[in-house]
Amino acid sequence: MGDLLFLAHRIPYPPDKGDKIRSWNILKYIAERAPVHLGAFVDDPEDMKHADFLASVCKSVKLIPLDPKDRLKRAWAGWRKGEALSIALFDDRAMKRWVWDRVKQHNIDRMFVFSSQMAPYALGHTSQGRRTVMDFVDIDSDKFAQYAKESRWPKSWLYAREAKLLQAFEKQVARHVDVSLFVSEAETAMFKQIAGSYAHTVDTLHNGVDLAYFSPDADFAPLGDEAGPKLVFTGAMDYRPNVDAVCWFADVILPLVRKRYPQARFFIVGGKPTSEVQALAGREGIVVTGRVPDVRPYVAAADVTVAPVRIARGVQNKVLEAMAMARPVVATEAAWSGIDAEPERDLLVRDNAAAFAAGVCAVLDDPALGARLAESGRRQVESRYAWPAQLGKLDAWLRLGAADSKVEAA
Repeated sequence: MGDLLFLAHRIPYPPDKGDKIRSWNILKYIAERAPVHLGAFVDDPEDMKHADFLASVCKSVKLIPLDPKDRLKRAWAGWRKGEALSIALFDDRAMKRWVWDRVKQHNIDRMFVFSSQMAPYALGHTSQGRRTVMDFVDIDSDKFAQYAKESRWPKSWLYAREAKLLQAFEKQVARHVDVSLFVSEAETAMFKQIAGSYAHTVDTLHNGVDLAYFSPDADFAPLGDEAGPKLVFTGAMDYRPNVDAVCWFADVILPLVRKRYPQARFFIVGGKPTSEVQALAGREGIVVTGRVPDVRPYVAAADVTVAPVRIARGVQNKVLEAMAMARPVVATEAAWSGIDAEPERDLLVRDNAAAFAAGVCAVLDDPALGARLAESGRRQVESRYAWPAQLGKLDAWLRLGAADSKVEAA
């Protein structure tokens, strides 16, 4: 068979945040089975240093830095055309030319599109028997609908506009591609209901966890034995749902925990903390790390890993990784809902602030409870979220097989 075009809205490497963990594992799996041409945008200049590594994995690579100065221009152009702004922000002539060049000069007979922002680059090439798999991951339009409900005017109006336009776009994309993928059964079922007949072939590709890397027995430098209970949150700290989560925890939940455990400290671990998140570092008992080379020492040192996420779509990798590291987890229903895990057995699920704080204190009060949750959580991740078991589904969707193997071809 021919080559495969892989498009991603963010460079898939290094796998240091939720979407990149998923895109990298998918890319790696496909590249071991077919010649891949990778086109992606880069929102962090530091990530450009990984270009050579990706070139060693793929047949060709096109990485385009996203210039913040262009955001307003692209947003205005999209606004004038009545487009969803999250799609317009990724409208790039150089990427369009590169995609046309790949299709024209190479035998591209399959495409894997990661995130709806990249769909416009593929829609012009879905004919002539070219198989296209669209990985929406989450229903982004519903995320913006949630933002609208949580915001005041005029942001509520802007988010509602985005939700409406993006939903219409998602439906059109699903109509033209061969397979539409989502990260959980809940997302898949919701999209089928939203899209109706447009969603002709919709399926679920769960996230996985690198069980050898995220293991309590893995080789990494320990954080250090500092006094006081450690409560740890991990995630990209320029992502609105994560910002909302840590601010809610810091404002309302942590004070309740510290009434019982005055020495408890809240570690916010993740890159690009917003000014709102950075301001939390000025409070007693809160540590904002910024980007770290390895999150595992922080997760391993956690007495409790917390996921107080109120605005959520799909699967929270932070929860899966903490369970894989055999650490007790307290999460909201929004953070847990996309994960196949049993509350009270594998993790604690608490929704309001008082209940969440009580759940954290319950784990701190009872080491046996924490150990039981940690052990059960690790077992559940091992049984349900190993990457190989998930990625094997790609073979049929993308018609991968032994004949495609680059190793055999070599």
